[in-house]
Amino acid sequence: MSQSTQVAILGAGPSGYTAAFLAAAHGFSTVLVDAAAQPGGVCLQRGCIPSKALLHVARLLLETREAASMGLQFAPPVVDLERVRTWKAEVVQRLTQGLGEQCQRRGVTFIQGQGRLLDDHTLLVQRADGGEERLAFAQCILATGSRPAGLPGLDPTLPGILDSTQALALTAIPRTLLVVGGGNIGLELGTVYAALGSAVSVVEMAEGLLPGADRDLVRPVAQRLARLFASVQTNTRVVAVQAEEGGLRVTLQSGETRTEQQVERLLVATGRLPNSQSLGLETVGIVPERGFVSVGADKRTAVPHILAIGDLIGGPLLAHKAAHDARMAVATLLGRPPAGQRVMPAVTYTDPEVAYAGLTETAARQQGITVRTVRFPWAASGRAHTLERTEGLTKWVVDPQSERVLGVGIVGVNAGELLATGVQAIERGLTVGEVAQTIYPHPTLAETLLESAEVFAGECVHYYAPRRER
Repeated sequence: MSQSTQVAILGAGPSGYTAAFLAAAHGFSTVLVDAAAQPGGVCLQRGCIPSKALLHVARLLLETREAASMGLQFAPPVVDLERVRTWKAEVVQRLTQGLGEQCQRRGVTFIQGQGRLLDDHTLLVQRADGGEERLAFAQCILATGSRPAGLPGLDPTLPGILDSTQALALTAIPRTLLVVGGGNIGLELGTVYAALGSAVSVVEMAEGLLPGADRDLVRPVAQRLARLFASVQTNTRVVAVQAEEGGLRVTLQSGETRTEQQVERLLVATGRLPNSQSLGLETVGIVPERGFVSVGADKRTAVPHILAIGDLIGGPLLAHKAAHDARMAVATLLGRPPAGQRVMPAVTYTDPEVAYAGLTETAARQQGITVRTVRFPWAASGRAHTLERTEGLTKWVVDPQSERVLGVGIVGVNAGELLATGVQAIERGLTVGEVAQTIYPHPTLAETLLESAEVFAGECVHYYAPRRER
């Protein structure tokens, strides 16, 4: 079989299906190819959405245990693991089915199969039904995403070794679980398993958890996880893993000291690798660097009519970044100039959540940029007190001369839901004074953004911090 299209898109994750829908909306005949039965990619089927569903379950479990301080007593929850898995699958199915219906409504042809480049104008697709198809295209967008990275020297086939995809399957709750990696994925999945009853230990090679975030934002998370997890070890790495009866024996090294730990399961959460293998890139002269495909600001590869987006091109491996890449790629197809650099928000969905965007204090210090930081502790927030969650913090990173907002950081429950206001302030070049002129509803957690801005002027009503002169 063979067919032709103006735009062929390989990969149907957040970058791929966004590009397909936008290209079709602008009148391009569009074919979307993916190995899964429906669009959605890792984010929807094996990442963002199922993990957030399970984190909601974890949040409910933890809240029932913590409600005693408010005068509420609950019987210990009974976890029906099979029903939890089914509910999670139902959430994913509703969303993926919706995307499949969107393809039909928008006139996007969806092909389930594995695609690779035969030449610079042809894809060979091995269809899931066993057939083979040649797809001729005028322009192509590569959006094949990423996969979990392994641990160097570790045999991933050892019984008891899990990656993030396998951990999200939630086939069983181990008595003990060692999470290797103290970043977003490791801490989020560790939170789920700890809430469900596992004794979770975390090891992280860096000096602290969530290495990319400012330490004042990480501190409340680290303190809460220290109570939830069995142990947290930083400056520590795995040097050996052996299978034994009942689980795994793991050798850890911290400095010159080696210790052993016996666990039932080990979760490797050390990052992700781009899916650039088996795409036929070599046939068209595209040479990946460390697996990533190099592109210009317009998302064009070394072959101008072949573009690449999402995790495949590196940068923050985030779904919203991938979707933004897709918008830029379609703009290129339309002959529009590439957009300028955008502020990229980041959220870790632990409890409490960590959310930040723009210039961080850490980056400012590393780059020698002089900034002023103003903070509003949630211990001064009425809304935080009604939730019994006063460990949070909201801060602005400000240019001391122009008083323009350069960065925002929030740690606390639902911090990710609050972040967009800060992103807009940075994007629009607002001064911290202009932020302070906005009326926020009271009492809300969003109000902490206003009160943090008021701290800068020394005019915060609920938290005393005198204005510092320039």
